[in-house]
Amino acid sequence: MSTETLSTPREKVATAANARSAGQLTGNALPLGGQVAGFSSNGSSRNAANDERPTSSSPVSGPAAPLAVVDYGMGNLRSVAKALESAGASVRIVTRPEEIGSAAGLVLPGVGALADCIAALRASGLDRAIREWIEADRPFLGICLGMQALFDFSEEVSEVTASASAANAAGQGSSSPAEGRTAGLGVFRGSVRRFRLPPEYKVPHMGWNTVRFTQPASPLLAGLETEGEAFYFVHSYYCAPSEPSLVLAECDYGGPFTAAIARGNCYATQFHPEKSQARGLHLYRNFVNLCAPQ
Repeated sequence: MSTETLSTPREKVATAANARSAGQLTGNALPLGGQVAGFSSNGSSRNAANDERPTSSSPVSGPAAPLAVVDYGMGNLRSVAKALESAGASVRIVTRPEEIGSAAGLVLPGVGALADCIAALRASGLDRAIREWIEADRPFLGICLGMQALFDFSEEVSEVTASASAANAAGQGSSSPAEGRTAGLGVFRGSVRRFRLPPEYKVPHMGWNTVRFTQPASPLLAGLETEGEAFYFVHSYYCAPSEPSLVLAECDYGGPFTAAIARGNCYATQFHPEKSQARGLHLYRNFVNLCAPQ
């Protein structure tokens, strides 16, 4: 996939649309050239890059909060790590449970296929470490695929599983598409579902979109407006929690869907804060503040 720099936001939008039609952009893959600054998911202009509103979230004073960022062989680690460092954290990349050590917070980023993510986490033992960390109510932040991984299962399946299921369905004389699913970490009850939308809504849902926070008193949201804050999304699947109280934010794309979740010190977002400019960095700073030594 090309990563050449595009000259204008409109060219980025057009190129991403061409990639979708060519089948080059699927699942939770990142868009060509990174973020599409200045445009919402429906194509309306938004000057997010020049958002200069004052914030109440201040940088961490004193020692930097040590955060462990999980590396399972896929994902946008560099951009996430740099954004967290800009927010005041000391970042350690970890590939095994024993490397988490004395970290004050754990971050699970991710793009790509959920089946590959879960397989890699299980192979390293990080799946159990993540579950135990969240069960202990220690600060955790999941990003995009890192949010989807927390649920019971996803409708997304690997190409191998899909091919096997299709062959099995064909052998049984079925004319309908084979159905399959991928097991998640099972931290929270619920599923991850593919967008099924009218033709005017493109899938993946890609670009800027506004959210409505349903837990406005959450410390992760300090200094953010309850409605109207815009963040950057790139996803074909969305989370459907079994418990409505888990929802931290909602977004609308052909209908409402869960844009973020929170319970105790566990947080996760479907959008990418590291690609959401001022508002995303503000949210990261809030998380770093939660992890800072008291």
